[in-house]
Amino acid sequence: MKIRCLVIDDEKLARDYIKNYISKIPQLELVGDFNSPLKATEIIKKGGVDLLFLDIQMPDITGVDFIKSLANKPEVIFTTAYQEYALEGFNLNAIDYLLKPFSFERFFQAVNKVIDKLENNNAPDNFPQENLPSQASVGEDFLTIRADRKFYKINFDEIIYIEGQKAYVSFYTHKKRITALASLKDLEESLPQDQFIRIHKSYIVSIKEIASLEGNMIEVGEQQLPVGKSYKETVLKVFGV
Repeated sequence: MKIRCLVIDDEKLARDYIKNYISKIPQLELVGDFNSPLKATEIIKKGGVDLLFLDIQMPDITGVDFIKSLANKPEVIFTTAYQEYALEGFNLNAIDYLLKPFSFERFFQAVNKVIDKLENNNAPDNFPQENLPSQASVGEDFLTIRADRKFYKINFDEIIYIEGQKAYVSFYTHKKRITALASLKDLEESLPQDQFIRIHKSYIVSIKEIASLEGNMIEVGEQQLPVGKSYKETVLKVFGV
């Protein structure tokens, strides 16, 4: 599977290093790069793009406003030097948010989310999640996950955070990431509340892995994750606020 991608950033240096990263991943096919979103409108309208690497702060129009203007949106990974725009990016269902400067490892992690999502699209978006056979079950102090034709046993203390992706859930541990059919809502209800907390419609995190909270971004392990407005009060309680 080839994922056709487009780079939009008003800084040439930023476009060049993203293009270099793209060239290292066989699943990605670069179809163009532009210094303004307005120049990319036509190719996106024609359906020739699966994935956008999109800067947020640009002279003509912001990346956020540009995405809002599109009727048929490709997958989006926002790239920016401004952390304060992260929450709005996630509210637009962006796959990920890369804070400049970012490493190839972090870039590859974001791209893998896109690959997983597009490969798993055989589960229709409108198919009720409760009708899908869950591949994750909660034990006394561990999860059993069925994925890749294997059964994985993951102790609670190994989990950093859990990310919901429509009918699928990705479990991020200190050693690996495992994606399986599961319900984030069911996991929230089943996991011990003294060890895990829901911070966003797409995220459950391990309380012991939380390092800091700045604005609407929480640091979990080595990741910056958004905190949803309806979850902010609960998150603040973790800090005794």
